[in-house]
Amino acid sequence: MHGPLYVVKADLFKMLGHPVRIRILELLSERDQSVSEMLPQVGIEAANLSQHLTILRYSGLVASGKSGSTVLYTLSSPRVAELLRVARGILTEVLDVRVEQLSGLREST
Repeated sequence: MHGPLYVVKADLFKMLGHPVRIRILELLSERDQSVSEMLPQVGIEAANLSQHLTILRYSGLVASGKSGSTVLYTLSSPRVAELLRVARGILTEVLDVRVEQLSGLREST
């Protein structure tokens, strides 16, 4: 992580710019999981899931550890789950405004 903070933030958002990575983070927000637990929920090949997990681990958002012979993935901070909740709230507010605007357009015709 080098450069001005706004560049580092932009890099974080670029890394989050893939739907599979968001889905992985959502799943890990619920509980720690292994690749085999996540596979049916993300709907991609195991090798592809592993690549996304590697990117998330490299970014510092996800950590991994062994439980017996199983590798479990976890969020590195509860603030990652908070970020997802905030994003959902923002999207909800934006969509509410658009619904109001659409309703106003329909009423004026």
